Amino acid sequence: MFKTLMVAVAGLGLSVAVNAQELVEGQHYELLQSPVETHVEEGQIEVTEVFWFGCPHCYRLQEPINAWYETLEDDVSVEHMPATMGGDWNTHATAFYAAESLGIGDELHADFFNAIHQEDRSLTETDDIAAFFAEYGVSEEEAKQALTAFNVRSDVNKANSRMREMRLMGVPALVIDGRFVVTPSTAGSLDNMPQIAQALVEQVRAERTE
Repeated sequence: MFKTLMVAVAGLGLSVAVNAQELVEGQHYELLQSPVETHVEEGQIEVTEVFWFGCPHCYRLQEPINAWYETLEDDVSVEHMPATMGGDWNTHATAFYAAESLGIGDELHADFFNAIHQEDRSLTETDDIAAFFAEYGVSEEEAKQALTAFNVRSDVNKANSRMREMRLMGVPALVIDGRFVVTPSTAGSLDNMPQIAQALVEQVRAERTE
């Protein structure tokens, strides 16, 4: 199983302006030789954010990435996909999909990050996760049922398969249109990732109008 995080230059805090014409494969992004299937309607451009709640770099990415999401046009669809590398990664992926199944995923997403990285709560035990979910209007019993539900386990397995198809060795990562992979290493910093992703979105948009 993969062991390392993509953290080499994540802390540099650099920022660059890049347009679609300036993008260089292997420098700004990696191209998947076998594109992965996207989960959007025809005409939509998919942006998949691959993350782990326990990853400090994923947490630090939240501010710039959420600011970027607010600027996206209607033809761009964002999907959050938890990374699955075993252990606590899979526990948090299960929590993510359980929250989605209970209809509280959007509401608690940022708070789950904050609980781990600001409040020093690991949220790796079922009782602790259930108690956390109970703060969002569901009972702990409902939360525990969701955390062990077949559909949630299935979603975790699907995420694991998709992550392998994306050939990801760590997080955070942004995958554009099932083809282009942006990481802190290729972008040069966490702050650069949304800008590179935006340029790739523009590239995909231009390809579709040719």
